[in-house]
Amino acid sequence: MGGSVRFQDALASRLGIMGLSQQKLDQFLKQHPAQLSPGIPELVRALQARGTAVFLVSGGFRQVIHPIAEALGIPLSHVYANQLLFKEDGSYAGFDAAEFTSRSGGKAEAVRDIKAKYGYERIAMVGDGATDMEARQPDAANIFIGYGGVVERANIAAQADWYLYSIQPLTDALQA
Repeated sequence: MGGSVRFQDALASRLGIMGLSQQKLDQFLKQHPAQLSPGIPELVRALQARGTAVFLVSGGFRQVIHPIAEALGIPLSHVYANQLLFKEDGSYAGFDAAEFTSRSGGKAEAVRDIKAKYGYERIAMVGDGATDMEARQPDAANIFIGYGGVVERANIAAQADWYLYSIQPLTDALQA
């Protein structure tokens, strides 16, 4: 997005166009199980072995992110993501606008909430896009590690504190 439309407005518009329903979502998830970038399970295990809590802060949807969190051993209470809403008949009813990640600047808000709720002073944010990088603020994420292993974004690489094309160097650094 070029920034001319508020994130929450673009999200509402796109979801409205999709003709989404609970049945369609369930079918999609069954046919397209989540795929993780190589090295993610090992990174999460390395962090957890050190006693470091892992959170997933995503502009995606809880219905997609929760199975990923479960597969990685991340508590669902550590997931910040959008929540799709459906009516009793399964038709699309909107999304939860109270979720931090449903609006512009929401990932920084989510990181601030994590700091306040859990008492953390320092948080590293790892991500591949502009909304991830936006979380790098003095009162939010203290460091931003950009990831270009799926799609390289030159603007993200230029502004990241550290930019990786593979997760392995991060895991190696933790185990050194």
